[in-house]
Amino acid sequence: MYTIKIIPKDAIKSILPLLRKLNPNIDEDTLKNRLDQMLIQGYECVGVYDDKVLIGISGMWFLTKYYVGKHVEPDNVFILPEYQGKGIGKLLINWIFEYAKSKGCVASELNCYIDNKAGHKFWKNHGYDIIAYHFQKEL
Repeated sequence: MYTIKIIPKDAIKSILPLLRKLNPNIDEDTLKNRLDQMLIQGYECVGVYDDKVLIGISGMWFLTKYYVGKHVEPDNVFILPEYQGKGIGKLLINWIFEYAKSKGCVASELNCYIDNKAGHKFWKNHGYDIIAYHFQKEL
């Protein structure tokens, strides 16, 4: 049986090992610093636990935009490889949808890397449509 719950701010550093697996090219100090900044900006994180072991995470941003209204953006969604393919991702996403609705959200949007074909399939299977391109420029 898995437990899904918000990770309290005083325990947020527990996500760092999973973030490192998801972002192996970013050093741990940079991840820690960015996480601290994100918390100030309203970042929340939900965890999936197998007993007391953190096996999955998703960040959550709550935003309002003209074209969609208030919505949730799942961010850095990650399930440990040994737990993938067991329906845990679906449980996590459904939990996020219910949580977002309780906060007044009417939609969900997210970013998925162009070369992440498995991610494209996952998100499409959960009702997402590709509606735009995400552009980025370093300053």
